[in-house]
Amino acid sequence: MQIKIQNGTVLLSGEPILKKINMEINTESKIGIVGRNGSGKTTLLRLISGELSVSKDNPGVESNFLVSGKPVISTLNQMAFKDNSKLMIDEIKDAYSNIISMQNKLAVLQNKMDANPNEENISSYSSLLDSFTLAGGFYYEKEYESAIKKFGFTDKDKIKPLSEFSGGQRTKIALLKLLLSKPDLILLDEPTNHLDIEAVSWLEDYLSTYKKAVVVVSHDRMFLDKTVNTIYEIEHGVTYRYAGNYSEFSKKKKLIRAQQAKDYEAQQKEIARLNDLVERFRYKANKAAMAQSKIKQIERMDLIEAPESYDLKTFRACFEPDVRSVKDVLTAKNLSIGYDKELSKVDLIAERGEHIGILGGNGLGKSTFLKTVVGIIPSLGGTLTIGGNVKVGYFDQQMAQYGGDHTVLDDFWNEYPSLDNFEVRSALGAFLFSGDDVNKTIDKLSGGERVRLSLCKIFYKKPNFLILDEPTNHMDILSKETLEEMLINYSGTLIFVSHDRYFIKKVAHKILSFDKGSTKLYPYGYEEFLDKHNKLHSEVTSSPALRKPKKTYTTPGKEKAKRERAVKKAETRIYELEKTLDELQNEITKEENVSDYVLLTELQEHISLTEEMLLEAMEELDRLTSEQQ
Repeated sequence: MQIKIQNGTVLLSGEPILKKINMEINTESKIGIVGRNGSGKTTLLRLISGELSVSKDNPGVESNFLVSGKPVISTLNQMAFKDNSKLMIDEIKDAYSNIISMQNKLAVLQNKMDANPNEENISSYSSLLDSFTLAGGFYYEKEYESAIKKFGFTDKDKIKPLSEFSGGQRTKIALLKLLLSKPDLILLDEPTNHLDIEAVSWLEDYLSTYKKAVVVVSHDRMFLDKTVNTIYEIEHGVTYRYAGNYSEFSKKKKLIRAQQAKDYEAQQKEIARLNDLVERFRYKANKAAMAQSKIKQIERMDLIEAPESYDLKTFRACFEPDVRSVKDVLTAKNLSIGYDKELSKVDLIAERGEHIGILGGNGLGKSTFLKTVVGIIPSLGGTLTIGGNVKVGYFDQQMAQYGGDHTVLDDFWNEYPSLDNFEVRSALGAFLFSGDDVNKTIDKLSGGERVRLSLCKIFYKKPNFLILDEPTNHMDILSKETLEEMLINYSGTLIFVSHDRYFIKKVAHKILSFDKGSTKLYPYGYEEFLDKHNKLHSEVTSSPALRKPKKTYTTPGKEKAKRERAVKKAETRIYELEKTLDELQNEITKEENVSDYVLLTELQEHISLTEEMLLEAMEELDRLTSEQQ
């Protein structure tokens, strides 16, 4: 498979959204697309999926969209549920319809072979078994069971109809089905939204080992670091390709653009020097030849383009607290949080100047705890004390998405009626609402603009205690980096919930972990928290006390017969794999297949996988024969 876009231009309502797109996607490409909000990232995904096409109406520009092979391309919006009464587990299993069909046929062939073990029946069974194995038939059930669990669903959820799930849960189910169906190319637009850290971790592992192509739009920098090896940045409607993950892209971009700017400046100085010589001597008879040579020298130059100026426009604010709080800003003792039933108990002392990041799975009470602290919902028990001289600023991702037909200017002014027009416009201008932008109605704002407006109103109060619930949702990477820098330098107390691990790593001094109804405060940042928890998990799972005890009894005759059957099965398996390997290698050398690039790629993948399975089978046989000795 290969998809190639050459000089791609996309027009929407006659306006160019993408002007110069050059991109190549191959069989196992792992590509991340980045850029500012509104730069055209989602439009590019729609182009790749076939929903949009390159424009042929742009004079002087030849755009091409080339596809080799017949790749199956899947996007999340194509995964609509046809039957809402269907059980969740059955919907997920539909991703394996081909494997399940083979499994059923194998059972039929097994019965036929048992009844009549002739060569034809054995051959039919062996051939289908090879296909079943290559398709992942022996581990597909384990795969989807693990995925369901990692995405936060329970055994009870599996037997619920789709109609009983919330919108966010249905999106997660659709994402799971999309991934497990294993198309040739997966297109994902912000896939980590609404996923907790455990689910994101599973998704990272899955995509990083996925044998086919993935193109993902994401603002999650750590996710991009772990899943992609190529970055395409869209800036001013043009794509720039960088080899490596996000961190490598970030470094290379600065170096490449800095060198380009340096080379461009040096060349412009040289051109100016040569032009000056030409102007000084072109009309002097004895210097005319020299002037002409300088003109030709300029004409022969490979002109270096001026680097596109960075789109570094971002918000800013000076929001240092205007009053100093007491030392103990927040004290929670045996605090029971929840609505109709308890979700968790919290014990916490947050001191002045501490930055505490909250982690934990969905549904454990992270946002509920923040709402309890600010008094939106009452506690179910225990005590909660806010210290003296504390001035709270609270951001809730849901509150930031309110609507209305009033303007940005009026919305801010209603919050601060004592300010004059200049003061209001200055405050809004710092958060990128300037000129006619302040006359936009709230309903017309994007998600990112509403977040900026909410933060603008909060920061203008200069609180000394910030409580933030998912503040980076709807933000592009530059905006996230801006907020990170502001919060890193913030001298007040900060408690925040975020699924953005990069953001947590940068901002949090301590971690408050929600786990199975209780909480624990760890006196260090995210990286140390993750390192120590991984070590603890490794120690627990390898602890002799927790290993499944072995049986202390045996029946020698039965054990011997069992080993002999296992050896015979392993030998048969090796024979079948060697036979399959010979057939595949014969196919790859056939004259009629030599020029079929797509078929050769598929055959080579099958050969590699068969060789891996053959090696595993041989190792298993060695183990079994050594146990017999």
